[in-house]
Amino acid sequence: MAVSRAIRQVFLAIEQSEGAGARVRRSIGTAKLRNFTPFLMLDHFTIGKGAGFPDHPHRGQETITYLLSGGVDHEDFAGNKGTIGPGDLQFMTAGRGIMHAEMPHENLDGSPNVGMQLWVDLPRELKFCEPRYRDLRANEIPIAEVDDGRVTVKVISGQSHGIDSVRDLAYTPVWFLDITIRPGGRIKQTLPIGWNAFAYTLEGSTRFWSDDVSKNVEQFNNVVFQQDGDYVEASIPDNAEKPSRFILVAGQPLDQKVVQYGPFVMNSQEEVYQAMVDYQSAKNGFEKARGWESEIGKRMAA
Repeated sequence: MAVSRAIRQVFLAIEQSEGAGARVRRSIGTAKLRNFTPFLMLDHFTIGKGAGFPDHPHRGQETITYLLSGGVDHEDFAGNKGTIGPGDLQFMTAGRGIMHAEMPHENLDGSPNVGMQLWVDLPRELKFCEPRYRDLRANEIPIAEVDDGRVTVKVISGQSHGIDSVRDLAYTPVWFLDITIRPGGRIKQTLPIGWNAFAYTLEGSTRFWSDDVSKNVEQFNNVVFQQDGDYVEASIPDNAEKPSRFILVAGQPLDQKVVQYGPFVMNSQEEVYQAMVDYQSAKNGFEKARGWESEIGKRMAA
């Protein structure tokens, strides 16, 4: 018999400064929830004019950037450039080394650029793989309609109610679903057995269920589920004033030590130290970092 996942903890993501002038609500990667394997960090970011994430390195992890509104430009030291818009995603595998910049658009109406960035650990054997990028456009994402249309699921990665995602976009197996529940709607979303899972509430108020026990969660909270169980259940009442929206993410745990120093995520202190040396001396994957400056990063000085 299928069993629902109980809630392990719920906590509010407090807004803080990050990068150059950006504001983020960080929930994974804080004292409340650190190294929730395979997840390293989750930021709900807001970046406007004059803000952003100028030139910086990475090694040993993947990032999933999901833009909710506005636009973000990307540029790296290997000559890769791109832009994602509302509803688009970029999956970046840093592997052995990447240096890049992520900078917001200046929107005509002055509105900020808002999105989610999730850091996912790489398995030990892939820490030194070649960097890669994979974009997923909003119009490519399949949609599952649940509960007579009262629930909509954007199947970014994984499966929901008979709908499969377009492709796997990360090396570490991850399911990533964007779920909207309208008044009176209810969903039971199956997740892979034994994977770690969480929900981050973006809009409205969502009621999460485990058996006959429920908990009402407001926006900007991270809901961490127990590893045991087959599915997550959520609903909102008939008289709800507005829909609720949350991302539901599950990932396959990695049985390995995590040692993180800023943008470098490795399995030992020695490997982190080596990453710093490699970056500073432009070798072992960081050869193109020497003297490189992104064009988009120069906006910060303009």
